[in-house]
Amino acid sequence: METYTASTPKLSFTGRFTTSLLGLLLISSTARHRTAVSAFSSPIFQETAALQRTAPSKTEGVEIELPDFDEFFGRIQAVSPLARLVIEGGGSGEGGGFAAVDDTAPAGYKWKNVETNKRKIVHSIDRIDNFQNLGPPLLRWRASMKGPCHGMKFADFIMNTGKRQKWDPQVDNVCELYPIIDLDTANIAMGFGKYGDCCRLGVGYTLTKSHPIGISPREQLTLCGIQNFADGSSLIWGTELEEWHNHLLPKRDERPTRARSHLFSIALVPTGEDTFDAEYSLQLDFGGNLPHWMTAPIVLDSVRSMFGVAQPFFNAGEGGELDEYLKEEKIQQEKFEDRNSILFTP
Repeated sequence: METYTASTPKLSFTGRFTTSLLGLLLISSTARHRTAVSAFSSPIFQETAALQRTAPSKTEGVEIELPDFDEFFGRIQAVSPLARLVIEGGGSGEGGGFAAVDDTAPAGYKWKNVETNKRKIVHSIDRIDNFQNLGPPLLRWRASMKGPCHGMKFADFIMNTGKRQKWDPQVDNVCELYPIIDLDTANIAMGFGKYGDCCRLGVGYTLTKSHPIGISPREQLTLCGIQNFADGSSLIWGTELEEWHNHLLPKRDERPTRARSHLFSIALVPTGEDTFDAEYSLQLDFGGNLPHWMTAPIVLDSVRSMFGVAQPFFNAGEGGELDEYLKEEKIQQEKFEDRNSILFTP
């Protein structure tokens, strides 16, 4: 088992670096040149302990298995053209976002349009049925939003219980069980800026309530993260953990049925000072014996409503919650930069 640790200086993207020999040795000895075209060719996690790469969480004694980031981000790029644009760079600003994407579908598949309405926030919804022969459809929502582009605050609508319940009344609890102790370890494993700057990473847990149509409570155990990029773009992502990670689940007398997010990502690209494009990709299996034709419409409508709830938050303007957060964030960033200027002055 390969364990990542780091003692690198806390520097802003892309100035993160390490001069330690350990940091250099931790770079994978196998040169990987896989692209989105060859994604879905390798497992994301390794069941054999000797092949696993792990990093310590903030909970003493709890290690988090790190995925094969090249394989994982290759999968995201294969299904999300906007995510591919984010990672490749050069797609923000006027004329960027959806206007600049390469809409090539994953190899061997074709997107089916579910809904198109340019006058709505969510102006396009598409699907690929039985993607990768896993059963549930891969769904994709495209929205053009008003307001500043901010990955961490957008992620709150997925990861914060209060904000999540505003559009997903069936959710009972969403929490980050095991955040990683040092984000530098994640950035080392990802290849120092190859996939942006990882600003959040950890194991999350989701528990849902019983659904009125007869769906019993579900639980999920996911590895989730947020990547920020130099042009202001962000990528929010997640994938279900495997059975050998079940020891990380919260203790319960009786385990609910396990739902699984085979793939989840939200790509955000600023298209102006106060506008951004968002592409949400999700393949969710409810578990149990529920037919996918019954559960897919529930997912489709829920995520569409999320954008409707998020839009007023991002477009609130001066004095709004996001505006106050951005002002405080700027103050803290300036303090951090001032401190660095003192520390690095000869």
